[in-house]
Amino acid sequence: MSLPKRHSSKGKKDRYVHFPKSLKPLYLDYLKAYQPSIYLFEGQFSQQYTVRSAQSVFRNAMKKAGINKSSGIHGLRHSYGTHLLEAGTDMVFIQKLLGHNNIKTTEIYAKVSNKTLSNVQSSLDTLCLSPLKSWTEFIKQFSNIFKSNEKS
Repeated sequence: MSLPKRHSSKGKKDRYVHFPKSLKPLYLDYLKAYQPSIYLFEGQFSQQYTVRSAQSVFRNAMKKAGINKSSGIHGLRHSYGTHLLEAGTDMVFIQKLLGHNNIKTTEIYAKVSNKTLSNVQSSLDTLCLSPLKSWTEFIKQFSNIFKSNEKS
């Protein structure tokens, strides 16, 4: 689905968010039921939700989901960046999606989990066609790879 953007966010930058295709039926039902006129989620009289109301909705949703961790709405940005990173999304794309000028800021948001680190595959593993049984076999196989690279 297209990338909706939020205008005039922090730093007066637009933020892009992928809208999950799996939520499209719920989204269309919501639009039909509530018919928002200005904001996607509106408070009384088509007004923008207050920060306090949004926080309250978030806390209630966490309770209903059985999540006892202390986290605020901003934690969703951290989760979003981390999940994108764990799914293999390039850090530069995450930087753009989160609207960061500096990649260092993105690195803070996108906390690398131990799961991600343990899934990193050695580049040597991608070169080996079969498990190696000895150092001699290792040297032989890799010298053949280097010889074939020199010819091309």
